Amino acid sequence: MPRLLPLIAAIAAISIVGVGLSMTIPLIAVRMEAAGYSASANGWGVAMSGLATILVSPFMPALVRRLGVRRLMSLALALAVASLAGLAFVDNVLWWFPIRFGLGASLTLFFVVSEYAINALAPEERRGLWIGIYSTALYLGFALGPVIIGFVGTEGRTGFYSAIALFMIGGAPIIAAGAAIPTFSERAERPAWAMIFRAPVIMLASLLFGALETGGMGLLPVHALRNGYDAATGALFVSFVAFGNVAFQLPLGLLSDRVDRRKLIVAIAIVGLVGALALMGLGAHYAAFSALLFVWGGIVGGLYMVGLATLGARYTGADLASANSAFVMLYATGMIIGPPVLGATLDASPGHGLFGGVALLFVAYLAVVSATRRGSGEKR
Repeated sequence: MPRLLPLIAAIAAISIVGVGLSMTIPLIAVRMEAAGYSASANGWGVAMSGLATILVSPFMPALVRRLGVRRLMSLALALAVASLAGLAFVDNVLWWFPIRFGLGASLTLFFVVSEYAINALAPEERRGLWIGIYSTALYLGFALGPVIIGFVGTEGRTGFYSAIALFMIGGAPIIAAGAAIPTFSERAERPAWAMIFRAPVIMLASLLFGALETGGMGLLPVHALRNGYDAATGALFVSFVAFGNVAFQLPLGLLSDRVDRRKLIVAIAIVGLVGALALMGLGAHYAAFSALLFVWGGIVGGLYMVGLATLGARYTGADLASANSAFVMLYATGMIIGPPVLGATLDASPGHGLFGGVALLFVAYLAVVSATRRGSGEKR
């Protein structure tokens, strides 16, 4: 019970934050498209959050050690509210780039600390289950955000006001439970960047997922607009992916408690490649495209969840915080690489470019995995 309450608080907090985050991504994408910016420029805007995460993540173990969870989460909440207010009141879209950097920094604090807390508190024999519950709740939040945008619209400031309210509600549980979350006084055995080389296949899954999730959520609405759909339908496409994640995370979490997680990650990547190729040919068929988005998005979402569970099984204390920081840092690197690449392929081919680019990313990951296995003999 002492571990259960802060575990639930961490999951609840990040889930509500997920609603607010998933509102802002399509909201900003549609507004930049309406202002006449290219998909590539839109992708670079999304990538600003990734740059913030790359720069902030290496300092997370030291920040947790020195400030503690409660003060660190209070700082994250204040920065998030200030950034969202800036997006609401600043009309010059060029200023949105540095503002989104600030929002990305706040999200880094939220996600790294929440994921560290969940992994530190979850019992080993049910780790995959608890990470699956976390992922399910998070993606439920991601799915609800675009639906809310469908009701409040993309014009005016209402969407940003709603996101601010959700961030404030979401920050409260983990701030309140901060004292019950395990901390540490020792330094990590290795810095965050060095953790990448200890389990490259697992870490690179986070890089791939960052490229896919951020590029997909940020550019899927633009893909819809360029293929004859309206903005509301584009937001719904994002929701279909997120609802797929809601449906698949628990089964994948349970499965990860029973099989080799590394092999499961590779299997998910293979399914992701096949699904992306299929989606290229279904853009004009709304029902089939939507159904496949649901299934494909749900399975691909397991890349991050299974990788996160693997880290929790391997590391504890400061090393867990360091590994989690590296994992999130690579996710953020994917945020920077993915959106511009997918934006460029979308500009080159409005009908097939987005998912053609996604397929290329899966091919690149599987090629690196194959080379890594031959070169290092990594077993897990």
